[in-house]
Amino acid sequence: MPIRVLPPELINQIAAGEVVERPASVVKELVENSLDAGARRILVEVEGGGAELVRVTDDGGGIPPEELPLAVAAHATSKVATSDDLAAIHTFGFRGEALASIASVSRFRMVSCRPGADAGAEIEVEGGALRGPRPAPARPGTTIEVRTLFFNVPARRKFLKSDAAETARVTETIEAVALAHPHVSFELRSNGRRLLDLAATDEPAKRTLDVLGKELEPELLEFEERFPELGGLVVRGFAGRPSVARPTARAIRIHLNGRPIADRTVLHAVREAYRGLVDPARTPTVALILELDPHEVDVNVHPQKSEVRFRAQSAIHSAVRRSIERALRAANLVPHFVPDAFKALPPEPAGPRAPLFGSGLPASRDPSGAGLGGGYGFGHEPRYEPGYEPGHELRHAPRHDSARDADFSAFAALASAAFASAAPDAAGTRAASDAAASTLRDEFPYIQLLNGFLVTEDADGVVIVDQHALHERAMFAMFMERLGRGALESQRLLVPLVLERPAREVEILAEIEPLLERLGIAARPFGPRSVAVDAVPTLLQSRNADAGAFVGDLLAKAVEHGSLLSLEAALHEIVDMMSCKAAVKAGDALGDAEIRDLLRMRETVERATACPHGRPTSIRIPRGELERRFGRS
Repeated sequence: MPIRVLPPELINQIAAGEVVERPASVVKELVENSLDAGARRILVEVEGGGAELVRVTDDGGGIPPEELPLAVAAHATSKVATSDDLAAIHTFGFRGEALASIASVSRFRMVSCRPGADAGAEIEVEGGALRGPRPAPARPGTTIEVRTLFFNVPARRKFLKSDAAETARVTETIEAVALAHPHVSFELRSNGRRLLDLAATDEPAKRTLDVLGKELEPELLEFEERFPELGGLVVRGFAGRPSVARPTARAIRIHLNGRPIADRTVLHAVREAYRGLVDPARTPTVALILELDPHEVDVNVHPQKSEVRFRAQSAIHSAVRRSIERALRAANLVPHFVPDAFKALPPEPAGPRAPLFGSGLPASRDPSGAGLGGGYGFGHEPRYEPGYEPGHELRHAPRHDSARDADFSAFAALASAAFASAAPDAAGTRAASDAAASTLRDEFPYIQLLNGFLVTEDADGVVIVDQHALHERAMFAMFMERLGRGALESQRLLVPLVLERPAREVEILAEIEPLLERLGIAARPFGPRSVAVDAVPTLLQSRNADAGAFVGDLLAKAVEHGSLLSLEAALHEIVDMMSCKAAVKAGDALGDAEIRDLLRMRETVERATACPHGRPTSIRIPRGELERRFGRS
């Protein structure tokens, strides 16, 4: 076949394959044109999911009649004139491809009127054939109708989803644009039914809640940071608490200079800010708005303009991550827990109460041998320590307050005796008197339950701590701090540890050697399917962690990533594993000093509310809920 120049209509259809993927793509291009025209009100109407009709009406600046044919010509635009303009793009559109591409695969009509003009004008395009311009009645602004999308490209049309699915995509597209433009009102109608009505507002928080859902208002943390040294970068928006993380990546909305983007650098920064606070399988809820000097970013990367390139990519990543981290760090992220039984429990009738723990539990005894209270589920009438007034609440006073300590001591004497049989020490036994004494702490009063959970208090209620999760977070913080100062200290093994591993894991040893050195690990091939471990991190060894299991997991992770040499995220995953191996386990009995140190970590360790894997280290039963259930409020 000889070389030939393609006809304009075929060129436009090929371009449409990149620009116009589905009705939502049409909506995006037309709405962005309206914003470029200075519109303050934008109405979008669709039928058949947009496949039958997309109509966008705005009150923007309009187009003169003589320029209407140019508006649908390929590579014609009013937004750039020279190559220098591409270095600092201030508008959404600039390629001069969108309208030409849309008109080439639809039955297209555009009506426009300039403010102050006596009348408007219209053009029509079908199959590449242009009709007009001709006079037409119109209000100031522009209306574009796109009918029977892909009517002349049936292969593309058959790949469209159901009407409901396409309408959902259109809705998401409008919400994405509207999030960064609260001063513009947006309305969406589908088959005559109103789906969106976003009123213009001067309050970004209101628009964010209108889009994300008003039920999220108490769960969103507002933030704003400025970085003048990075091209005047402004990082602002709303970060959801870890409890409202979602199962899909759509929970993260990113905008740059008003443009929705899907940049991997920024997305990674957002996820890193939540590392250890949410389950890796879930996505935090974040609305992120970036403002940056256009000279510092290249948006001319992809026809859909959703990908960008930053000149200072690493610095932008760091700024986004730090901004969100500060917002999370300043918030109280301990999740509140109200047991279902509390929610459903009706008011109790007067008279004797049934034991809370069932009739099969033996009644615990206080030092005098009497039962510890039918009202608390342990036997007969309650007995109190001298000076304790029944019904007197625990005071949340500063530490070492004698009144608070006296109240807590009385409560602890009762509770610790009740739970003494369930809290053996490392040798398997612990006297009831020792258990009672262990709760009378000047700094952190606590009860230890099931050799895995600590019950303590703070100003907001009763806090239940998972000892493994909290210690895992503390170990992670310590490992990362030590890694920041250089390689971890290493301890050589008297006898090398030989592991049988797949051949690919043996092969990758040389590639990840710098990382292994940084972690304090010395390992070498010991045959085609064996690895010899000569040294392990001292911190890991001191915790009696299974070094073989850890190195095996590390090698498997290395193969999964392909290479760990330059991947900071992978280093975090490895430290996650180290922390899990080194932390105390559920079921490990701890001494009083260890427990006090562990509880102190809740205040001294960064991100102590969640373990490195995103599980909570503690949950709180709000004080108000307890008071309500006990009839005090």
